[in-house]
Amino acid sequence: MADDGARVLVLTGTGEAAFCAGADLKAIDTLGPRLELPEGPLGFTRLASPKPTIAAVSGWCLAGGFELALWCDLRVATPSARFGFTERRFGVPLIDGGTQRLPRIVGQGRALDLVISGRVIDVDEAERFGLITERVPAAGHVERALEMAEAIAAFPQDTLLSDRRAVLEGAGLPLVQGLALEERLGRGRHETAVQGAARFAGGEGRGAQGAGI
Repeated sequence: MADDGARVLVLTGTGEAAFCAGADLKAIDTLGPRLELPEGPLGFTRLASPKPTIAAVSGWCLAGGFELALWCDLRVATPSARFGFTERRFGVPLIDGGTQRLPRIVGQGRALDLVISGRVIDVDEAERFGLITERVPAAGHVERALEMAEAIAAFPQDTLLSDRRAVLEGAGLPLVQGLALEERLGRGRHETAVQGAARFAGGEGRGAQGAGI
């Protein structure tokens, strides 16, 4: 996250079987001290990433691993992806942001369903929930995430990061305050906007080709 040369962070697992299945419950006795870590038990889940993040998910994405995926801005998933808070079955609490981030992504009702039941959902249901950004073919998750990352990295970063900040920081604000935040951040990027408008007037980026990710 501290690498200024990297504009987008992609998280993925090793191989196709799992993104991350969470912490080792056999080592549950070590959990207590890690609760006090300011960055979060899994390493960075209580920190806010300063740049866009993408989770490339294949296979099991459970418990703390699910919380890692929720930490990301976008989630790309293969048909084998499975999501759930399976620690519910063993009385282990969610401590890496899951109770706070999931409702912001799928809404409180659906979040409570997954948090309370501990059930595992497949990629079809995850897509219906709005949990995943894009479904990709088997073994295509990393390639697609990298394609998205390259497209995002090619945009003017000043306004991209400013707009991302407005979305994230404005999520818990009343509408009037959120609009004020958006206006303040946008006004601070006036010079970037002027330069971009000049490039557009010169013919750059017109038409749908190359737009979006």
